[in-house]
Amino acid sequence: MYNNKVVVYTSGTFDMFHSNHLKMIEYARGLGDTLIVGVSTDELVCSYKRPPVIPFEERIEIIRALKYPDVVIPQRSLDHSALVKKLNIDVFVVGDDWTGKYDYLRDLGVTVFYFPYGEGVTSTKIKEDILNNYETMKKGHETKVNPDIVINREQE
Repeated sequence: MYNNKVVVYTSGTFDMFHSNHLKMIEYARGLGDTLIVGVSTDELVCSYKRPPVIPFEERIEIIRALKYPDVVIPQRSLDHSALVKKLNIDVFVVGDDWTGKYDYLRDLGVTVFYFPYGEGVTSTKIKEDILNNYETMKKGHETKVNPDIVINREQE
């Protein structure tokens, strides 16, 4: 708490920004007075999964353009202990795909919420769908004859 205001922190990669990202940020906004959103740097993301499709500089600008955050910062570590102390964070919100990972923040007096993404849209699923659709489209084009190319077999 700072100046009698509840400080909320949420973070993510926010690659291929979609509706579940927005829902989590909106949810976090409703839990306090000041919302700080951390955007994972490319280096951090690459330390535990494949690189993001959208570069960090673009992802952070997308989050800055939203109406919900008061402050948007780079997230350089998955350990939030120092950040919690430095920014006087009272509430921490993260997607439920991280359930249990941030329980240690409770020992620092932070309320931790694991936002239920539920079924539906995820960046991973979007990437898989794009790849699958591309492979399907590619197979369809490989078997089609191009009508603009006519081979006159009689002249051979």
